[in-house]
Amino acid sequence: MLFAFRVTAGQENIVADLLNEKTKKTKAPIQGIVVSPYLKGYLIAEAENEVEAKRLITNVPHVKGVLQRPMQIEDLKEMLESKPQEITLEESDLVEITSGPFKGEKAKVVRIFKDKEEVIVELVEVAVPIPVTIKINTVKVLQQ
Repeated sequence: MLFAFRVTAGQENIVADLLNEKTKKTKAPIQGIVVSPYLKGYLIAEAENEVEAKRLITNVPHVKGVLQRPMQIEDLKEMLESKPQEITLEESDLVEITSGPFKGEKAKVVRIFKDKEEVIVELVEVAVPIPVTIKINTVKVLQQ
């Protein structure tokens, strides 16, 4: 059965290491622990039952709790798989930022990192052009 643990965001890898060490020391029946960049603040562990899952996280720092019901592998597939995004941006395109602290600002695309799904843009409606790195899915093309 799969169980999701709520953990402090940004501490997923540290908690996974702690749980792994605890599993080895106590020989707990935990088959695996999953850390995914798509699940901020959560870890997934495969355990025989809920009692073993709760016993594993007892007294482990940064763990906030276990989700109430076990998960199915189908619940996780879309969260764990990276979906290749169709990238239609090109350098020097004029875009509008659709989320984050610069929401609504117009910017010019300076560089595109397809593998990281990130883009560096320069804000155009400011006194000094500021290069900003943001996710590709947070921009909308205004003019190519």
